[in-house]
Amino acid sequence: MKEIVVISGKGGTGKTSITASFAFLASKSVLADCDVDAANLYLVLNPEIKTSQDFMGGKLAKIDPDLCTGCGICDDLCRYNAISYQKRQDEPNSMVYKINPIACEGCGVCPYFCPELAIEFNQHKNGELFLSDTRFGPMVHAKLGIAEENSGKLVSQIRQHAKEIAKKDGLDYIISDGPPGIGCPVISSITGADIVLIVTEPTIAGLSDLQRVNKLAKHFNIPATVCINKWDINPSVSKEISDYCSEQKIKILGNIRYDNAFTAAQIKGITIPEYTTGSLTDEIKLMWDNLIGELALI
Repeated sequence: MKEIVVISGKGGTGKTSITASFAFLASKSVLADCDVDAANLYLVLNPEIKTSQDFMGGKLAKIDPDLCTGCGICDDLCRYNAISYQKRQDEPNSMVYKINPIACEGCGVCPYFCPELAIEFNQHKNGELFLSDTRFGPMVHAKLGIAEENSGKLVSQIRQHAKEIAKKDGLDYIISDGPPGIGCPVISSITGADIVLIVTEPTIAGLSDLQRVNKLAKHFNIPATVCINKWDINPSVSKEISDYCSEQKIKILGNIRYDNAFTAAQIKGITIPEYTTGSLTDEIKLMWDNLIGELALI
């Protein structure tokens, strides 16, 4: 069982379309959408949800107004400006404090120091995790709640479920659509993976993002490979990316041309190989074969 994670330095590079195409090309795989902040792999794979479970990623504080005496200790100690006070409706001369659940970071300081034990500190639902079926096999994905945090923990749970499914069903690959950037969700997506495919595009920003993501992969000792998507819209920057990859000893597994089929396939809710059998699909198939070849060497 090998775990492949497709990532990028920014959104919009085409990594989800490429991940979906790999799902079509792989014979025995489980799919994972680790971009929990803005999941969209489901738009192409149309998963049928089989089971779901709440994701309880942390705790939030909540003040019981009947127990609060308005001493203000919690407000003094809070470093996130999450606590405010208001007059009691039944006692205009008395104050009661309340906590903004959006601003609360769940640090636990206020319930620990409250002298009246008026602050609850319970598990909080941050989102949902789904186990689904697609036309290409099982899929694990999730939905993080609005303004919720702990996305790294949710990504870890997605990967764990995907590994359990792959082991139980004897599947060869875990193919993950990773989040963009270099933050906590990306770190949770790639640590311990067998290989990452960095999808970049021929712009100055694309080159800079590639360099940042490559440094992250190197830090965690994850073999990195590259796909230059839309390489033909700016051949000179594509050459700069190729030169950088050569210096860093990073293999470029594919150069994908600009093609309206990317957008057309997304609109129809299908993968690129399902939409067209032309040269674009041939380039993606070659990249998949190159990726499998790299995995065989690991």
